[in-house]
Amino acid sequence: MLRLLTSGESHGPGLTAVLDGLPAGVPITKKFIDAELARRQQGYGRGGRQKIEKDEVKILSGVRYGMSLGSPVTLFVENKDYANWAETMSAEPVKNKAAAVTKLRPGHADYAGVVKYGFADLRNVLERSSARMTAAQVAAGAVCKQFLAEFGIKITSKVLQIGGADAKQLKQKIDQARANGDSLGGLVELKLSGVPVGLGSYAQPDRKLDGLLAGALMSLQSVKGVEIGLGFAAAALSGSKVQDEIFYKNGKVFRKTNNAGGIEGGISNGEDIILRLAFKPIPTLARPLKTIDWQTKKPADAHTERADTCAVEAGAVVAENIAAFVIAGAFLEKFGGDSLAEIKRRV
Repeated sequence: MLRLLTSGESHGPGLTAVLDGLPAGVPITKKFIDAELARRQQGYGRGGRQKIEKDEVKILSGVRYGMSLGSPVTLFVENKDYANWAETMSAEPVKNKAAAVTKLRPGHADYAGVVKYGFADLRNVLERSSARMTAAQVAAGAVCKQFLAEFGIKITSKVLQIGGADAKQLKQKIDQARANGDSLGGLVELKLSGVPVGLGSYAQPDRKLDGLLAGALMSLQSVKGVEIGLGFAAAALSGSKVQDEIFYKNGKVFRKTNNAGGIEGGISNGEDIILRLAFKPIPTLARPLKTIDWQTKKPADAHTERADTCAVEAGAVVAENIAAFVIAGAFLEKFGGDSLAEIKRRV
């Protein structure tokens, strides 16, 4: 069983990922993980934080001489900005605490978080709910990508829309939103190619591959919708227009269409797995919305925190790596094995 635990705050010392269940003998390179982390920091519309952080992974355990050991792989990504926040984010008690953040941001976890955990300072919520934590997910996903590459499985993404417009108008739309102190969301498509038939199961709901992928991807900040294959468009069509007919030639089963998006009955069917993700606009705005001060309960302008105007391109990279973790887990469930060599024999 492949498991992932992440920890860390946006302005804390750094982000940590512990990936448990990876078999021994998988080639793991720091260079590849760093490249994925760099991809996450790119994209038009990113904010000032990316000028401070130059994300680089430190592999703390589970890898020796470029090979996984079968023990937990621990990855650490330093927050360089922590130097400016050391007292504010101190783990030890301090004499002079930073002023509490009390103005709720609509669309963020602020209100639900302070109610749930009983905080008076929104800083305790926003530090962990921040999308900065996705750096740890990308680091772990990059390890999973290297495992999947051993079996010819590749995961790519592309941005389809920004702010409702074609991606070709991306810069113009983002510049306009930035000038207005606003933010933009968008639509992303993932393609998982080379996935073999048989990952997932119809036997239990929690083992269905489409459910596992959708659930994991919905956990990504700002994602408000996930569709597979035709997705919502299928609801308006008749069955004869939706189902993918099956053919056989030269010893192989094939389809002429892929409306199912590569998954039928919760199981991969050998076609490319196609998913589309809807990202809402980032809720932290340079021109804040109306809200209340959580301390006084009086009207106020929402708290402003350094943020991106648009992070859809970065979100696509994070989504790739989240999907890599899910597919790697489903792959290991089907084929099993304590070492890469053993799994390859089973495959």
